[in-house]
Amino acid sequence: MDWLNSLLLFFGSFISNTLASLSGGGAGLLQFPLLIFFGLPFSIALATHKVASVALGLGAAYTHIKHKSFSPNVAAYLVLVGSIGVVIGANIVLLIPEQIAEKMLGLMILAIGIYSRLKKQLGQTARPTHRDLKGWIIGGLGLIVIGIINGSLTAGSGLLVTIFLVRWFGYSYKQAVALTMLCVGLFWNGIGGVAVAMAGAPIYWPWLPILLLGSFLGGSLGAYLTTKYSNQVIKICFELLTFAVGIKLLL
Repeated sequence: MDWLNSLLLFFGSFISNTLASLSGGGAGLLQFPLLIFFGLPFSIALATHKVASVALGLGAAYTHIKHKSFSPNVAAYLVLVGSIGVVIGANIVLLIPEQIAEKMLGLMILAIGIYSRLKKQLGQTARPTHRDLKGWIIGGLGLIVIGIINGSLTAGSGLLVTIFLVRWFGYSYKQAVALTMLCVGLFWNGIGGVAVAMAGAPIYWPWLPILLLGSFLGGSLGAYLTTKYSNQVIKICFELLTFAVGIKLLL
């Protein structure tokens, strides 16, 4: 890869991961298609993107840990239940008709964005709900399903986790984004990348340094911006990205 394409790949990764870290997901909106555009086959691009996205989680996690933006116990719960789904999804990725699955996911994400836009007060303040044993169990099943989506598709699962945490458990957008970036960005994507590779999709190592740097810096910047802006701003960013990801998956 020449220096110009390397620069384009870096800035594409940096921008997509900054937006994802600010909004709670959607890094695959730009980064994954870039890998396809530069010539990687679908399965190799998927595995490479997932491994690179771990750096997004690292960059965001550092800032959120520093600001104590989440509960360690809840983070451990999200990692545990979601990882089950991620491993399942990574092993069925080659069995799912890609176009059908992505259009269904696109419709779901678009609907989530519209729902969030219509609910003006959604996620503006933390309103704890379903945080008893029954709620955690049902919520865990929902997160396993989202984990399957994360393991088998390219973009949008982080956005699903963010809205799920806001709607089911009553977290504010800031809290939900912090948990999503740590658990999905760092652990789910890391486990998913390994699982996809073990399922037979090789990682394209030569491009990883560029992607890791762009993901880490973007994740750090996005997480920093979440500490500076209000829940209302984060909500708007989330909604804009859901519309973009949903339309992209549909088209």
